[in-house]
This record gives sequence, C-alpha cells and structure tokens, in this order.
Amino acid sequence: FFTTKEVGKGTGLGLATIYGIVKQNNGMIHAYSEIDKGTTFKVYFPLVERPASQVGDKISGTIPGGTETILLAEDDIGVRSLAQRLLTEAGYSVLAAQNGKEALELFRNHQDAIELAVLDVVMPEMGGREVQEAIHALQPGVKVMFASGYSQNAIHTDFVLDKGKVLLSKPFAREDLLRKVREVLDAE
Repeated sequence: FFTTKEVGKGTGLGLATIYGIVKQNNGMIHAYSEIDKGTTFKVYFPLVERPASQVGDKISGTIPGGTETILLAEDDIGVRSLAQRLLTEAGYSVLAAQNGKEALELFRNHQDAIELAVLDVVMPEMGGREVQEAIHALQPGVKVMFASGYSQNAIHTDFVLDKGKVLLSKPFAREDLLRKVREVLDAE
C-alpha cells in the first residue's frame, strides 16, 4: 500500500484495488517507472470468446408498480424511509414499522388489507422470522419477503432462512426492491 500522497490526503489504496480487480479477471499489470518522468501502467485482460455485441442488453424494461398494501418493518430509519418512499412512488400503500413488535401490531390492525410483509431479518423487540411466524399464525396466506444486510450464507447459518423464502440484500437499488416486491406479489 505504498503511497506518495501527503499525510491526510488519502490512503494510497487505488493501485491495490485495481490490482485486485485485474487479478479477479485473470489479467496482469505491467508497470514502468522513470525518476522525474513518471510511471506508465499497462493493464492486460484475456480475450473473450465472443464479441460484446453478443452479450445483449442489460437494461430491462420498466418496473411495474402496484396498488397493494405492504407492511414494511425496518429498524434503520434511513432504509425504512427510502423503502417507504420508493414503494409509495410505485403506487403501493405502505404501513411502516420501526421494529418487529410494532410491525405485528400494525398487522393485527390491518391484516385484511396487507398483501405483503417486507421484514428486516434482525430488528429490536422481535426479529423478522418471529414476526413472520406470528403473522402466519393469524393469517397463513400472507406473502413475506425478508431484507437483510447479512449475506445469504450468514442468514442460513444464524437465522435459518428456509428454502422458498425470498431475501432482498441491503443495500438495495430501487429496481431491485420494486422487482422483488412485484415478483413475490405475483408468485403463486
């Protein structure tokens, strides 16, 4: 992590990051340096077997919204506010809770209207899994989607996320949230 930057002007991690990216893609870097002239870096990547035109578009069509009522339980106020705004802008009605206990109370008061519960896996008072079990005891057909900043593997290990459960990884992009919500609502 050599750097020529002054103290407090950065960490000098730029080249280390580039090196990591190049190595992950089976490439190599050649560096040539001369005093008082500078340094030249040549980055080499392996050839691909197909031209880029065959890869296709990565941009997919518009993301459909909806009019369903969604229970959103998220203890982080920033994430909760963002998710609530994105869902509301897409046409959904959103009931937001700051913890599992509040989410269950909201569900009890509006269970006939709620079609999907988006639950953070780890929350104060009650975790997402506990909220899901309580919701399904009251109304078994309600669809549930989990959100977590933990990886899928960590949730399997520590929180026992069953097969068939849907997990949205945080941080999430607008498109990821709206697509996953629509996917779960439309699933049989």
